[in-house]
Amino acid sequence: MVVKLQDVAQKAGVSVTTVSRVINNYGSLSQKTIDKVHQAMHDLKYQPNALARAMQGKPSKFIGLIFPSLTNPFFAELANEVEIQLFAKGFKTIIASSTDNEQIENEYLKMLVSNQVDGIISSSHNNQTAGYQNTSVSVVSFDRNLGTNIPIVSSDNYQGGRLTAEYMIQNHAQKVCVSVDEDTSLSPTILRIQGVIDTLSKADVEYVPIDFNKNQMTDVLPGDFDGIIASNDVAALRFAAFIRKSGKRPFKDVLITGYDGSQLIRNVAPELPTVIQPVSKIATALIDNLVDITHSNPDHAENAILPVTFYSPS
Repeated sequence: MVVKLQDVAQKAGVSVTTVSRVINNYGSLSQKTIDKVHQAMHDLKYQPNALARAMQGKPSKFIGLIFPSLTNPFFAELANEVEIQLFAKGFKTIIASSTDNEQIENEYLKMLVSNQVDGIISSSHNNQTAGYQNTSVSVVSFDRNLGTNIPIVSSDNYQGGRLTAEYMIQNHAQKVCVSVDEDTSLSPTILRIQGVIDTLSKADVEYVPIDFNKNQMTDVLPGDFDGIIASNDVAALRFAAFIRKSGKRPFKDVLITGYDGSQLIRNVAPELPTVIQPVSKIATALIDNLVDITHSNPDHAENAILPVTFYSPS
C-alpha cells in the first residue's frame, strides 16, 4: 500500500498543508511540529515524491550523472566526489554508466529527463549523442564536446600531454609509442596528443602514434620502443603487464606513463608515473557551473580548465 501525504498528516495529528510545509522547509513552524511530522514519515516509511514536486514547478533535488564506465578508477572516484559534494548541497544523485554504448546512453538520458532531474553532468564518449543539445534540462560536460552552449569543465589536457613528453625526454627515451584513438569530436582530450607531439618534436625525439583499437599489442610492442605514453592509467598498466611478459622490464627498459592519477592506481601501482587530474576541484567546478546555469544564470555557459600535476616515483 502506497503511503500518501494524508496518511502522514493523520499520523502526526496535523494538516496536509503543514506536512507539505515541513517537507519543503517552507514557512515558520515549531520544532515540535517538525519533529512530529518527521517521526510520522519515519514510522510510515513515507518518501516525498520527487517527480510530483517537479510537476508542481519545484526542484526535484536530483542530479543525473552519466559516465562512460565506472570500472575505470578515475571515473569511479570522480562520480563519488561529485555525489559527496552534491549531497552536502542538498542534492541526491542518479548515476548511470553508458558503457561506451550510444543506445544505452540515449536511454539513460531520456530516463533522467523524464524523471525531472534538476540537471545532468555527463562525460559522454559517444560523439553522436544529440539528446544533450535538445533537452530542456541544464547540462554540464566533463572533458567532452556535447554541443553548442553546453559548458565544458576539464583539466589542462595540453599541459598533461606536455608533462608526459617531458618525462620521456628527461629520462632519455629515444623512440616513443604514443597511444591515440580516432576522436573526431573536437573534445579537449585531443589536446593531450597535441601537447605530446609538440614537446617531443621540439626535442627531436622520435615518436609513433598508434591506435590500439586497430592494432594488436603483439604486432607493435615492444619492438624498438623505449617509451610508451598511454591515454590513461588502466591502459598504462596493461602495457606494463605486456612488456613484462615480453621479457623486458616496464618502467626500466621501457618507460611508461599513465594519465588520471586516481588514488586507487597510485596506491596499487606507485611505480607508475602519471598525470594527476584534480578530482575534487573538477567536481566543484562541475557542480558550481551546473547550479549557476540552472538556478542563477541560465544563459551563462563558461568553460573551465584546471591545472594538472605530474607524479613521478622517487
